Amino acid sequence: MPDSPSTSRIRLGLCCIFHDQPIKFRNTTVKSISGMPRDAGLAKLSALCLANADALLLALQFCAEQGIGSFRINSQILPLKTHAECGYDIRELPDGKEAVRRFRKCGKFAAAHDIRTSFHPDQFVVLNSPRAEVVERSLAELEYQAEVAEWVGADVVNIHGGGAYGDKPAALARFAESLSRLSKRARSRLTVENDDVTYTPEDLLPLCRSTGIPLVYDVHHHRCNPDGLSVEAATEQALATWNREPLFHLSSPLEGWKGPKPGRHHDFINIVDFPDCWREQTLTVEVEAKAKEVAVLKLMKQLARPWTVYMLQCADGSLYTGVTNDLSQRIAKHNAGTGARYTRSRLPVVVVYQESQPNQSAALKRELAIKALSRAAKETLIGDRSG
Repeated sequence: MPDSPSTSRIRLGLCCIFHDQPIKFRNTTVKSISGMPRDAGLAKLSALCLANADALLLALQFCAEQGIGSFRINSQILPLKTHAECGYDIRELPDGKEAVRRFRKCGKFAAAHDIRTSFHPDQFVVLNSPRAEVVERSLAELEYQAEVAEWVGADVVNIHGGGAYGDKPAALARFAESLSRLSKRARSRLTVENDDVTYTPEDLLPLCRSTGIPLVYDVHHHRCNPDGLSVEAATEQALATWNREPLFHLSSPLEGWKGPKPGRHHDFINIVDFPDCWREQTLTVEVEAKAKEVAVLKLMKQLARPWTVYMLQCADGSLYTGVTNDLSQRIAKHNAGTGARYTRSRLPVVVVYQESQPNQSAALKRELAIKALSRAAKETLIGDRSG
C-alpha cells in the first residue's frame, strides 16, 4: 500500500462477521472431519473453502456499497487448515485451484474498490512461548494466513505480544527471535498489538522499532492497561512504526469505564471513546463492537455529523446549555416539553447562542466549559456572537 496521502481520511473497518446481513462464513469441527475417510474429509473442506470465498466476496461487496473501508477476514476462512490431524495443503483439495481463483477474485475486487483487508490470528498464536511446539504451531498458522493474505491483497496479519512468563524482556526477545523463522510473505505483513492485561504500548514500542514490526494501537486495551504514555503520545509513536497506512483498534466498554469489567466490548462505540487526535490522521480503525456492521455504520454517521453547542434563554430568564447535531429538531423537543428536564418547567425557550464543533466529543467538552462560566461571562459570550 502506498504512503499516506497528505489529506486525512479515517477508514472504518468491519471485523469478520455480520450482525444483520445474511452473509455467513462456514466452519466445521475436528470431530466431523476426523470421522470421515480422508478423501471425503478433503471434499467437505474443499466445499467449505469455496463457500467462504464466495461469502468473502459478498462481504466486500457490502462494504463497497456502504462505504466501509476495511474488512477483517476470519482466521478460519480455510477451516482446520493447520490442524495437526485434519490440516491440508490447498493443492490437496479437489477444488483447490478454484478456491484460490475465487480468493484472488476477492483481492481484485477489494483493490478496485479501495477496501483494505486484514487478518487477526486467534489467541493460540504465541511467538514468545517457551514451549517449542506452541511456537511451531504459531508459525504454521501465520504462514497459512499470510498465504491467503497474499491471494486477497491483505497487508496486515496482526497478533498480540503473547505471555510475559515472569520476564517481559526475555519473552519479547523470544518474540523477536521467532521472526527470523517467518517467510518474507508472513514477516512483511506481521503486526503486533498491545493487550488489556500484559503488554502496553510502552512495552511493545521498543520491539517495534528494533524489528520494524508496526504497532496496531488498541486504545481500548491501553485504557484498560495503561502505562506512562498518554493516548496522544501512544498514537504518535505508534503511527511512526508504520511504513503503510496505519491500522488501529477501537471499542467501548460494555458497562462503561466505571463498570466492573471495562475490558468487555459494547455493542456500539461511544463517540467520546474515539480519540480526537485520530481525527486528522489517514488511518484504518477496526471497530471491535458486537453489533458489527450496524455499529460501524452508526459510527460512520456520527463521525460525519457536525455538532452544535447552544444556549437557550428560558421563560424565567435562566440560561440552559446543551449540544445537538440537529438544532431545529432539538429546540422543537425542548418547547414540546420532551427535551431536558431543566427546560420542561421553564417554557418557552429561545436560542440565544450557538457555535459549531467538528464532532460530539469536542462539543461535549465545549459544553462543559460554557456551563462552568459565570452568568456574566455567558452573557458576554452571547453578546459577542450577536454583535
